[in-house]
Amino acid sequence: MEKFGILGKKMSMTQLPSDMGELKAVTPILVGNNVVSQVKTEAKEGYNSCQIAFGDCKEKSLVKPLVGHLKKNNISLKKHLREIRDMSGLEVGSQIDLALFQVGDKIKITGISKGKGTEGVIKKYHFSRGRMTHGGGYPHRLIGSMGGGRGTNQGIPKGKKMPGRMGNEKVTKQSTIAKVDQENKIIFLYGSVPGSRGSLILLKKNV
Repeated sequence: MEKFGILGKKMSMTQLPSDMGELKAVTPILVGNNVVSQVKTEAKEGYNSCQIAFGDCKEKSLVKPLVGHLKKNNISLKKHLREIRDMSGLEVGSQIDLALFQVGDKIKITGISKGKGTEGVIKKYHFSRGRMTHGGGYPHRLIGSMGGGRGTNQGIPKGKKMPGRMGNEKVTKQSTIAKVDQENKIIFLYGSVPGSRGSLILLKKNV
């Protein structure tokens, strides 16, 4: 199945009226100018893919190998590059046309979720709080017993839910296109999108 993808920057959530007149929460994605910076073919590399570049920047913001890669293909300097498998039919230097994305299309969204820092098991895994009555002890929000209660292996079992870093992970979800603004190059998606405002978002569509 062939795929198309585009990179964008998350903007602040807003609302759009639906066909029934109800206001629906949407997240606008500013896709700007996406350029194909490299094309791989099955004959040469063993698979089909396109590398897309997004986000104008200065040369000092990029490492030298990346600057050389873009200049070799006559591509203006871009900050973000992503390779999309099974994306074909485009040439190096061609723009990603927003006409490929229509209202009602199912879209797969990939982004980096907001980092929450180090969190306890109550916030991270929705554990219950300890008893607040007399005898409940001082650490009402701690994890409690962690080791094995029987057998010879008294260590902490693998995969045990424990306090630690929360968020700042790669998240993929599905959504539907609510509106496509060709003039301002903005795609509106129903619902929330992983990441903070201004973060990089990858949108992929199967055709």
